[in-house]
Amino acid sequence: MRAHTSTHTNLQTHTHTHTNNPANSLTTVRNLGILAHVDAGKTTVTERILYATGTTHKRGEVHDGTTVTDFDPQERDRGITIFSAAVSCLWDGHRINLIDTPGHVDFADEVERSLRVLDGAVAVFDAVAGVEPQSESVWRQADRHGVPRIAFVNKMDRAGADLDAAVASIRERLHPVPLVVQVPIGSEDAFTGVVDLLRMRALVWADGAGTPEEGPVPDALREETAHRRRLLEEAVAERHPAALEEFCDRETLTGATLAGALRDLTRTGDGVVVLCGSAYRDRGVEPLLDAVVTYLPSPLDVPPVRGTHDGAEQERRADAAEPMAALAFKVNATPTGRLTYLRVYSGTIEKGDTVWDAGTRRTERIGRILRVRADRHDPLERAAAGDIVAVVGLKSARAGSTLCAPGAPLLLEPPGVAEPVVHVAVEARRAADTGKLASALARLTEEDPSLAVRTDPETGQTVLSGMGELHLEVAAERVRREHGLEVAVGRPGVAHRETVGAGVTGFVYRHVKQDGGAGQFAHVVLDVDPWPETGEDGGFVFRSTVVGGRVPQEYVRAVEAGCREALAEGPLGGHPVTGLRVTLTDGQTHVKDSSDTAFRTAGRFGLRDALRASEMVLLEPVVEVTVTVPEDAVGGVLGDLAARRGRVTGSDTRGGAVTVTATVPLAELFGYATRLRGRTQGRGTFTARPTGYAPAPTAATTTR
Repeated sequence: MRAHTSTHTNLQTHTHTHTNNPANSLTTVRNLGILAHVDAGKTTVTERILYATGTTHKRGEVHDGTTVTDFDPQERDRGITIFSAAVSCLWDGHRINLIDTPGHVDFADEVERSLRVLDGAVAVFDAVAGVEPQSESVWRQADRHGVPRIAFVNKMDRAGADLDAAVASIRERLHPVPLVVQVPIGSEDAFTGVVDLLRMRALVWADGAGTPEEGPVPDALREETAHRRRLLEEAVAERHPAALEEFCDRETLTGATLAGALRDLTRTGDGVVVLCGSAYRDRGVEPLLDAVVTYLPSPLDVPPVRGTHDGAEQERRADAAEPMAALAFKVNATPTGRLTYLRVYSGTIEKGDTVWDAGTRRTERIGRILRVRADRHDPLERAAAGDIVAVVGLKSARAGSTLCAPGAPLLLEPPGVAEPVVHVAVEARRAADTGKLASALARLTEEDPSLAVRTDPETGQTVLSGMGELHLEVAAERVRREHGLEVAVGRPGVAHRETVGAGVTGFVYRHVKQDGGAGQFAHVVLDVDPWPETGEDGGFVFRSTVVGGRVPQEYVRAVEAGCREALAEGPLGGHPVTGLRVTLTDGQTHVKDSSDTAFRTAGRFGLRDALRASEMVLLEPVVEVTVTVPEDAVGGVLGDLAARRGRVTGSDTRGGAVTVTATVPLAELFGYATRLRGRTQGRGTFTARPTGYAPAPTAATTTR
């Protein structure tokens, strides 16, 4: 059995703050996530952290279905993480609030919501595969949120494991500066420990032993260890002024200076500390925990959270004395009540408090506060700034809702929600269950904002949209298991878009309505051009070149609002329109009959008619597919990809396996997993990540 606080000797040179009650000091709190590609070992790393900290007393295994964080029946059946799970543990006087995130691309929205509330992250990489497609995607997500990271190269005991190759892939594909602080002792099956380059000591894990044995550097590794320590010092001195000064004076760095510089470089994003180990064999976890405590930031080390109130920007510091502000990032809507997960940024929340939901502009009451350990909870009387907790009693809060003190309102920016790209029709097999199905789907979309439900206006069918085939499979299975409903699910379809191939210039639209009383008058002249750049504008740009005040500014804004409404349905098939620029070049007003409403209507119908006059192109979602197969199966796999309209962009051979990268339309990938297993006798695997939209081949271009 392991103790709840570390009983090891310090494995790194760092300054710990020891306290009997870590929750009382924000300097001893770490809020971090575990990020990685599917099957890189995130959940196993999390399980070993819980075991090392004494939170659990038995090692959970993914293949046995005994893990703490993968507690959902579907996660245990499929052997993957589907839902982000929060756990809390203690290590060396520090409170670690940890979120185990999914690695499959279909659940990237879960990762996005988690990253929004985290202060740091551990990125886990496979020592054989290195950087894989989804590990690259989650790395970019963390870049967007400015989350500091350390890297853990896992599975060092696997055949073909190569720390240097994995580090090279991190450098080449992710573009950080990797700062390797360990040297592996042994390789593949003979991997037994690491040399800590900061203290120049060896840490060896005996089979079945919980904690490592510390000793001198093995003779066979002395020369290599000295060389790697020198490379580490030079890399750090290049990027850290204080370290450079000491390096120039002494031609070396002390362990304390090196640790402080690594901490600074990690928190600024100028470097990424790299450690290695084998989570499955429980080797390397204690140094990883020390690195979390040493290098990743506390809530006091990150900038104050920013929000708005009445249009003015405000800051809230991570301080229990500040007015309370918290962000809801996850909701579990169970039949027995709603569990809302919060990151408390400032102030405190106590059981029974009344809080203000800044989005819905209504008050809510906190029934209970819980410290979370996946599906188990410990009651708390209060939560303070820096905490990640769950609360019971909120009725209307959703993922992205801001909860704040009623006397000090503040609206925080919610996490972004990705647009669904795949849809299926769902219906209850028994007509009597139709109402229950609607209720079940509403609960699903309440928990997962990346799911959407609508009714098809032509067929009357209920359509469920999500991020991928697996995402929708999981949702349908939850309806069956959790609500006891038999549902029929149609064939998957993809979410198309429409764009402008060739636009129109000087398109005139005149809106005149006179039916007694005040009339409506708006005259607009529009140019429509293709605009391939996408970004925060969602692929739509509006501008005005009207001169001489012919259209007042308030009416220009109304025209833009109307144009945005027109983008909801394109002329080819009623799909959303993207990739265009609209320019208001001229217009006229009427002294009495012009209004915001009139110009908004003119913008909406004017752009709708302008799109009909333009040359439109139908777009379909495309994905980058990475297929790993034995060398003897490459020919058949390449032929199959070509038949699916795939365009091969690269290939790499390593360890008797070939990795092929190709761009393939998403619609062609339905059922691909089964086909690939059949072609490779079950030895082939593939992953896919969205890369955007491309022209569809059928009816791709239409002139109206």
